[in-house]
Amino acid sequence: MEPDLAARALGAATEIATAALSGDDPEAVLRLVVRRAADLAEADLGLVMARAEDGSLTVEAAHGAPVLPDTTDPVGLVLSARSAAARVARGGVAVVVDDVWTDPRTSPFVPRELRAYGPFAAAPFGTAQRRLGALTVYRRRGAKPFQATTVDLLAAFAAQAGLVLLLAEGATARARIGLYQERARIARDLHDVIVQRLYAAGMRLDLMARRPSRKLARTDAARLTEAIDQLDASIADVRAVVRALRNPDPADTAADLAESVRGEVAIAGELLGFEPTLTIDGDLHDVPADLADHTRAALREALSNVVRHSGAHHVSVHIGRDGGLALTVADDGCGIPEGVSHRGLKHLEERAAQAGGRCAIDSSSRRGTTITWTVPLG
Repeated sequence: MEPDLAARALGAATEIATAALSGDDPEAVLRLVVRRAADLAEADLGLVMARAEDGSLTVEAAHGAPVLPDTTDPVGLVLSARSAAARVARGGVAVVVDDVWTDPRTSPFVPRELRAYGPFAAAPFGTAQRRLGALTVYRRRGAKPFQATTVDLLAAFAAQAGLVLLLAEGATARARIGLYQERARIARDLHDVIVQRLYAAGMRLDLMARRPSRKLARTDAARLTEAIDQLDASIADVRAVVRALRNPDPADTAADLAESVRGEVAIAGELLGFEPTLTIDGDLHDVPADLADHTRAALREALSNVVRHSGAHHVSVHIGRDGGLALTVADDGCGIPEGVSHRGLKHLEERAAQAGGRCAIDSSSRRGTTITWTVPLG
């Protein structure tokens, strides 16, 4: 190989490695690969083609001006699994042809978009363990064919460029894992610290507003109610951020529902002055994200009613799997007083209905209140 050509090949490989490992857009890296390959081979057109499961190839990047006025951009072009480039991608052996139109290995499979080209060379793109596709170069019809040294250089360059892209793919995956871990940490801090503090503050304000010994002026009561509403809205916003951080993919399962239940019960215990009894039956890790969100909200609403209205001395919370997901909150208080807004109870019923379940409320001044919230799983 000529020293100048070898130096150019080394420079091109270094440039591609720098771009790929620095996190550049994969499409931009592919365009750089095909541009440098066409320059090294002194070709009029270069193509990078990716393999599909059926063996066909799809052009992912191209370099070179159209030879004919009506020639379309070859990006997106699909080549048959029987084409020479597809055989190169499968077998891992480079091919060189003097004229794609006259050589029997290529002539039956040349698409119309490439009818202006003659000399052709193809090299496998990727590694022996993972063949990504093929790197092909073309010259106009009537131009001199590609030399054997050029084909050898193209094959080595394609293998090296493919290895760099695979390494970059691994580095990107590791960076993505690190990002998800950081998102999970932020979500945990928001949920375990910020949300619980906001919720506790809102409950304390609500209790203060309801104490008969503290008669507030109408304007002060209105301001207090507005502040509580704003806290509720802030909690909803933060919880939405937590869901997005924990579950960037909607198909992902929810964050630990059991841990969320423990947190909600602990907050209620601070406000009640005693710790509710909590029982968790079964593994809740695989509860779907949307159902887990409904369950958290239902528990929060049920405990909020206990804190605000019941005057209970004992509260029990049970959550577990019984064919579906069942949540029970029971207290020994005075029941749900007449005249109390039933907005929260309505929300419980609506959430159960949205999840395909039901909500039963049994309330008595003698027995207290029991809320049973059940939804199907799967």
